[in-house]
Amino acid sequence: MTDALWQRPITDLAPRIAARQLSSAELVDACLDRIERLDGDLNSFVCLSPTARDAARAADAEIARTGPRGPLHGIPVAIKDNYTTADLPTRAGTAVEALTFPMEDSHCVAKLRAAGAVILGKLAMHEFAWGTVTPRARNPWDLARVPGGSSGGSGAALAARLCPAALGSDTGGSIRIPAALCGVVGLKPTYGRIGRSGIVPHSWSLDHAGPLTRTVADAALMLQILAGPDAGDPAASSAPVPDYTAGLDQPVRGLRIAVIRNHFFDAVDADIGAAVEDAIRFFAGQGCAVTDVTVPSLRYGLGAIYAIELASSTAYHDRSLAQGHVAGFADDVRDLVEMGRFVTGPDYLRAEQVRARIMAEMAAVLAEADAIITPATPLTAWKTDSATVTLGGREESVLAASWRLTYPFNLTGLPALALPCGFDRAGLPISLQIAARPFAETTLLRIAHQYERAHDWCSRVPPSANGI
Repeated sequence: MTDALWQRPITDLAPRIAARQLSSAELVDACLDRIERLDGDLNSFVCLSPTARDAARAADAEIARTGPRGPLHGIPVAIKDNYTTADLPTRAGTAVEALTFPMEDSHCVAKLRAAGAVILGKLAMHEFAWGTVTPRARNPWDLARVPGGSSGGSGAALAARLCPAALGSDTGGSIRIPAALCGVVGLKPTYGRIGRSGIVPHSWSLDHAGPLTRTVADAALMLQILAGPDAGDPAASSAPVPDYTAGLDQPVRGLRIAVIRNHFFDAVDADIGAAVEDAIRFFAGQGCAVTDVTVPSLRYGLGAIYAIELASSTAYHDRSLAQGHVAGFADDVRDLVEMGRFVTGPDYLRAEQVRARIMAEMAAVLAEADAIITPATPLTAWKTDSATVTLGGREESVLAASWRLTYPFNLTGLPALALPCGFDRAGLPISLQIAARPFAETTLLRIAHQYERAHDWCSRVPPSANGI
């Protein structure tokens, strides 16, 4: 595959496969070749599908006979390792061998296969989707830095152009954080928009499934396939699925954008703040009405999501706690799972009350605005051995800092997307976060696409992965 081709998004690859100018087999071979060349340093994949080449040849044969099923037919997609798969083992990032997971396709993987996608392999993740580091995985922009987490393998593989698309999961920012740190697009849809059956759970009321992609248009294509009801997930919505690609090219003039100044801009790296302010000015220049607002109850949000997430995760791991399996977890994950035992019933109730208050305040903002713009993270990718960071003159753990700007949209269930909006002085990606009303992904994607098409951030390739 030529340099120009391996850099191409799904929106360019799919028409070529459909027209039989490019075969799925060629594309899969090219991905596997790049994985062999680059992933020894990145550690983004935990296993590769031994049947990927066979699936690609079968896709080519079917396209030759009857034409493509849709835009993902023959496109290789990599899967975060907490999505169960029928033909590959699922480990959810844990080394505890006594814990096993079904050998069956999760809802999302089944939908991808039905659309003709080729499952390329499973991606590294922070154990049980808990952290924002993804141990062993590395950021292709600087191998001494983390790719984020918990979907770190997804972010690293996308940034290094090892695959055209990947699946992630997001409980407090685990799609958007690695997307931000690796310079790709990460979409967390509305809570319930994508069914979660077959995903190893972390927190029932906070977990979201979603794609990481090279471009916003590719995210729209992935969402089109993944959205819809899921009989195995009672929280999955049966709301109609619109055409997410239809309005991407519509101008944004006249849209109302809210900028939440408290919380999201309180302690942010200077380069990130400047890049996001440039993006805000871009939208104002496109004819958007930009208004600064506040959401007062966000100051209580971190305590609320910690209580909910800790209690939920501990409830899921209750049997592992009883049987002593938690002793085999990584130190950070074991501590968090055990801490959940100390969340009381009143603590959990108060956390849900705070959540309801934040949801009401966000709803009031979005009653007067079509979208919200914030930075995606307050810092760029940090060194693998960093435990703390100083932002706004205040030292805090990188865990608390890294998800501080993403978790509000898990508490509220609002759709949110991270996309590149520049680079810091060290050459590391900076990301913009856009959120919208429930089930307003069409508006969210349209706004993001209009920003992306006016800038070339998504076309930048990490130096370590360029030209290989």
